[in-house]
Amino acid sequence: MNMKKWGSLLLASTLAAGVLGVYNVPQTAFAAAASTKAAQTTATSGAFAPSTLQNTQFGQVQGVRDEANRALVWQGIPYAAPTSGAQRWKAPSDPQPWSGVLDATKPGSVAIQASGKTTVGTEDALNLDIYRPDNTKSELPVIVYIHGGNNQTGKSTEITGSSMVNDTNAIFVSVNYRLGPLGFNPLPALKTGTDEENSGNYALLDIAKSLDWVKANIEQFGGDADNVTVAGFSAGGRDVMAMLISPIFEGKFDKAISLSGGMTVADEDASAATFAKAIAPLAVADGKKATEQEAYDWLLTPSSDVRDYLYSIPAEKLSMLMGNAGIRMSVFPHLYTDGTVLPKEGFDTKTYNDVPLLMLTGANEFSLFGRFDTYFAKNIADGSINTDANVIAKYDFINKYGGELYSLFNVQDSAQKMFGSYGADIYGMQIDFGSDAYVAGSAMSPLGAFHGVFVPLLSPDNANYDSVIGSAYDLPGAVDLGKVFRKYISNFVHNGDPNGAGLTEWNTWTPQSSLNGESMLILDANRRKAIAYASSPDFSYDQVLAAMRADRTVSEADKAELIAKVLNGRWFSGKLDQSFGNKSMWVQQ
Repeated sequence: MNMKKWGSLLLASTLAAGVLGVYNVPQTAFAAAASTKAAQTTATSGAFAPSTLQNTQFGQVQGVRDEANRALVWQGIPYAAPTSGAQRWKAPSDPQPWSGVLDATKPGSVAIQASGKTTVGTEDALNLDIYRPDNTKSELPVIVYIHGGNNQTGKSTEITGSSMVNDTNAIFVSVNYRLGPLGFNPLPALKTGTDEENSGNYALLDIAKSLDWVKANIEQFGGDADNVTVAGFSAGGRDVMAMLISPIFEGKFDKAISLSGGMTVADEDASAATFAKAIAPLAVADGKKATEQEAYDWLLTPSSDVRDYLYSIPAEKLSMLMGNAGIRMSVFPHLYTDGTVLPKEGFDTKTYNDVPLLMLTGANEFSLFGRFDTYFAKNIADGSINTDANVIAKYDFINKYGGELYSLFNVQDSAQKMFGSYGADIYGMQIDFGSDAYVAGSAMSPLGAFHGVFVPLLSPDNANYDSVIGSAYDLPGAVDLGKVFRKYISNFVHNGDPNGAGLTEWNTWTPQSSLNGESMLILDANRRKAIAYASSPDFSYDQVLAAMRADRTVSEADKAELIAKVLNGRWFSGKLDQSFGNKSMWVQQ
């Protein structure tokens, strides 16, 4: 049915019923009249009526006006029904329509997840946020954002869109989805549903459902349902890359942005073993089996008793399992190559959902993970990581080589693997801003262009990294860098091409452009202005490994320990683990 038609019908039926639902804010005659007028204005002029009261196919939603950022905001809108109880490991379904008006003026529930020694959130958190410019523009491109957090933690408000939607002239939608063992679970006893449910990739099913909601409803918010860009950071970026090979995502989006993502998938059988080992102590404590070995063996069976037990475990206990993964797939494996949601061959597939793709990395992606690895915990506590020459040398070692391998993983290696089978344009970017203490200051410079360096550029009011960046982003050069970055993003989501007037030319990635040293756009800034130029990495994965072997800045004993304990088992370390004999069970495709 035509979007505007069903919106008007829904409004009429709601007013006729005169019933307020459980989600309501009070509905007044004024609000109802304003909504009716908004629908009429949209229908007759094609312009968006900038009202905080809008229709969806399931009911009306009341948002807020962000005066400071000239934005309209709706938060916590359900895109699917609750997934607790019998729906725990099921595909998401449509939410129940509500009467009256849904209060979308504050953040929705976040997915249940570990937070220190406890948990936060709820099982019923399939909701999304919408931000748009406070103007009458319609048919705006739409960015659907998938938050990071290793698919174990995080929330939709990781990035808020108010401060970027006017610069990008786009709508920003951010999604909450199931996390941890509730979002991914490969145990055989749960494979009693559809092929998609049996994949164990429940979080991907949630994201697909959110895109269906966007397709069906975003026109009501002035968005173009035929111009949707999926974007994600870290785990969200890896989820975006997985969407490119997933048959269930075909036709659901038109462009893609992977921010510090890269290609990771996991083998189902090996992953099930990890899950069984993690859950076995709970089964013993609950009296299901006498020993952890017996529980482990039992949990790997397709028994209905196992299934009933898994459903009986409180979500709080499940969410505390497999924590501290530290970008290690072996600790919390996910994104299973089941053959339905993700192809058996993973990223070796020849069939992609090939839309224009932008991939981004920071130059020092490993700096935060290395610095806050348990290996350096004592040095962080006593401050010696900043004063002891030997500790500094060890940190510099893992920061340098971990950063190089991670950056290759995020862009160059992915582009090389995809190129022969990918029909659309691929663009690669590296951000270098942060390493120069004269520019970035003493707080940020030890970390350089860290994992998340782009966040304050895309969303200047974001406070997630305040403790590590100091005043680095307040300099005129950093402010200018943010403007340049947002221009590239705006061009890309509008046209599928980031280039535009006044910007340094950004070449598409090809093997030839890589050889010519022009395959990536490098973004940096001095104290006064942004700097952008074309370049390519001057090292390959094998060259990095060779440089590590030849490095004499740390002792051979320290080097071996750092490689085995800090750099091991990471997303980017498949070849490193093989080369240096580290044990790692995860699959890198």
